[in-house]
Amino acid sequence: MNDFIAARSQMALSLGFHIVFSCIGMVMPFFMAVAHYYWLRTNNVVYRNVTKAWSQGVAIFFATGAVSGTVLSFELGLLWPTFMKHAGPIFGMPFSLEGTAFFIEAIALGFFLYGWNRFNRWFHWFTGVVVGISGLVSGILVVAANAWMNSPAGFDYVNGQYINIDPIKAMFNDAWFSQALHMSVAAFVATGFAVAGIHALMILKGKNILFHTKAFKIAAIFATVAAVLQPLTGDISAKDVAQRQPAKLAAMEAHFNTEKSAGLIIGGIPDVKNQKVDYAIKIPGALSFLAHGDFNAEVKGLDSIPPSEHPPVAITHYAFQIMVGLGMTMVLIALLYFIALVRKKSWRESRWLLKLFVLATPMGFLAVEAGWTVTEVGRQPWIIKGVMKTADAVTPMPGIVYSFYLFTAVYLSLALVVTFMLYRQIRMVDKLYDIPADTELPKH
Repeated sequence: MNDFIAARSQMALSLGFHIVFSCIGMVMPFFMAVAHYYWLRTNNVVYRNVTKAWSQGVAIFFATGAVSGTVLSFELGLLWPTFMKHAGPIFGMPFSLEGTAFFIEAIALGFFLYGWNRFNRWFHWFTGVVVGISGLVSGILVVAANAWMNSPAGFDYVNGQYINIDPIKAMFNDAWFSQALHMSVAAFVATGFAVAGIHALMILKGKNILFHTKAFKIAAIFATVAAVLQPLTGDISAKDVAQRQPAKLAAMEAHFNTEKSAGLIIGGIPDVKNQKVDYAIKIPGALSFLAHGDFNAEVKGLDSIPPSEHPPVAITHYAFQIMVGLGMTMVLIALLYFIALVRKKSWRESRWLLKLFVLATPMGFLAVEAGWTVTEVGRQPWIIKGVMKTADAVTPMPGIVYSFYLFTAVYLSLALVVTFMLYRQIRMVDKLYDIPADTELPKH
């Protein structure tokens, strides 16, 4: 493994690890706030217990996310010094604002965790809402910085120099809205299905039924609503990619030849050497419609792009297919759940429906990881599209490969620690908050 591959692998590992905690940090506080709201309105002690249990989970993921996020900030400077030297002054504003949002989130979380029976009940609830809002804003600001790499703005690049810098325009670049919207909804889908799946598993095991049923319903509503909205945000994002990053779209679809009425490829194995896709299902005209809103529109293929600027087609295509496949599977589960809520009330407590949510537990995060693979790998060979190549931004420092091995060991250890803490937390929940199913509780 050479230093360039080691640097990219280390960054990919760090981002792939951190994004899980980012999603949970953006979304779980909203679950917590809803449960807390129900507790304040109904005095149903189960909702209080759910709120407290979830708040402890939020604290665990917040601490872990803070550590992994700090590592990422150091890695940007250590692994990609040329990139930060030139790009830092341009898109530094969203990173600075993200730091502010992070501090607000930390303070609000401290208030919430230690505010029980100390603050006014509704002010205490409000601090939990602030945790969610600041976490969501923090995530959007980071995505805005990533969007700038895909759609550089806010400067003029003349003779290798960056002049006329406008940080506001850089932050609100042409890709920020579509990426931020798609990522935010994805976070709700991933976290919602993960949380709902864990509680569904506990219900199937017959443990603390009242607690886990209330928790499951809150998480499932968030997950299923977001899952149905996600294809719409994906359509917005795909149209933006088609306009600003045709090479990425071509790699996503393994679309080798420029043509009108381009077909949408489902599945398949790309044969880059022979410029074809084997064993794929092709829907005529669908790619033209999804990319440009016109079944007869022309879609650029890789043949219209210099070979030196082609993204890795196989990786991008497979990652995109995984993301879409998992996303549509969760949409199907969401539709079944809506039917259960509206028409087939007997399905609500059915074991088969709960088992579907258990199976979907990892799907959202797998889709998120696949989506970020599409975003990052599909932009290659550029680190700043059309301005700076990734190979020109890497650190000249030797020995990066040993750093990669070290950080891999650290992240694996951290993952084991977090898994142990969550397992212990779930066991503590069933001991502390177990209420018999026949207990009389307030109606709501």
